[in-house]
Amino acid sequence: MSSEPVRDVPARGRPGFGVAAGAGGGADTGAGAGPLVGVDAGRLRPAWAEVDLDAIRHNAAVLAEEAAPAQLCAVVKAGGYGHGAVPAARAALEGGASRLAVALVEEGRELREAGIDAPVLLLSEPTPAAMAEVVSLGLTPAIYTPAGLEAVVAAVRAVDTGAPFPVHVKVDTGMHRVGATPEEAVALAEAVSRHPELELEGVWTHFAVSEEIGNPYTARQLAFFEDTLARLAAVGVRPALRHAANSAAALWIPQSRYDMVRCGIALYGLAPDAGATSRPPADRLRRALAIKARVTYVKEVTAGERLSYGLRYRLQRDSVIATVPLGYADGVTRGLSAVGGEVLVAGRRCPIAGTVTMDQLLVDCGPGAVVARGDEVVLLGRSGDEEITAWEWAQRTGTIAYEVVCGISGRVPRVYPDAL
Repeated sequence: MSSEPVRDVPARGRPGFGVAAGAGGGADTGAGAGPLVGVDAGRLRPAWAEVDLDAIRHNAAVLAEEAAPAQLCAVVKAGGYGHGAVPAARAALEGGASRLAVALVEEGRELREAGIDAPVLLLSEPTPAAMAEVVSLGLTPAIYTPAGLEAVVAAVRAVDTGAPFPVHVKVDTGMHRVGATPEEAVALAEAVSRHPELELEGVWTHFAVSEEIGNPYTARQLAFFEDTLARLAAVGVRPALRHAANSAAALWIPQSRYDMVRCGIALYGLAPDAGATSRPPADRLRRALAIKARVTYVKEVTAGERLSYGLRYRLQRDSVIATVPLGYADGVTRGLSAVGGEVLVAGRRCPIAGTVTMDQLLVDCGPGAVVARGDEVVLLGRSGDEEITAWEWAQRTGTIAYEVVCGISGRVPRVYPDAL
């Protein structure tokens, strides 16, 4: 049980709202609701994530244009940041990406099984036990340990790849998560070059604070990376792909683009920082994800009543309360209502009323609101002139937009309207 204080919440009147005839009946599950229409037709639970693949194509084109002549590598890990890895990957490639990146071997396998044959970079060094599958799938591993190098050599020697197998050496320039030190990276790269069955295709690093424009730590990381590249060149090692830029660096730090940029969050139309949404060229990106549902139950609740678990939301006036079939098991943060979370009903902002439960949440539609079962509710996305963004959720709940979109669970079906 959470410890949010009880809140007295005035039911806000909204012009044009009035109680819909027959709106209050039906079971708690929404049984007996009117027929579903549009992209959710046939869904047993009227809730879905709507993904605009054309927006992803557009964003890839914007990023590829900004990065040129560097290549665009589209990061589609974590299920394409919640958008669906395979559809997102295909849209990104159609929009101008030439390469893809994932975190896990399993994620790379999903792309290959879907018939995607573009180069796929693994952003973390696979375990030795996984390296045989990496080679058989034609994935490109990051390596940063001698054990990783030994594993990939053994896996390549066990099969006839027909050509040197590409690897990328990762350098830790200050993120301190994974990666070889600059000195270790030079030794590792030299070792790769001594194996004829391998190709040192890339050397790369990752920034810690690139979304903080002007933070001197990024310049420090770039200096370490440049020093590493100079040491490699001094011993005759010149990889084809030098890469450092994530979304923020690709957008705003031109000197970091090198031969390739790796864009994740920007590919999906979200700026890497809440305050950067209107900063060019991020202002050209289009958000690709919307979370929608249909009202499953409506009732009028009298003034003074308290709602949901903990009874922490108290009505000051009679109000129309709508039940929406999405909850924290779907990625809607449990305490969102305690920090002013809202949804859109017919283009109007309405507060989430009380604690978000596992499978459902309540919406305070206001006194005399016209709302009925089957009406569309937008949790993330646009309705009329209003929009709720992942960064809005993130700022209310003290996190980042990345976590919001990646947190939309697999229970929520992804639909692709422009693919229908």
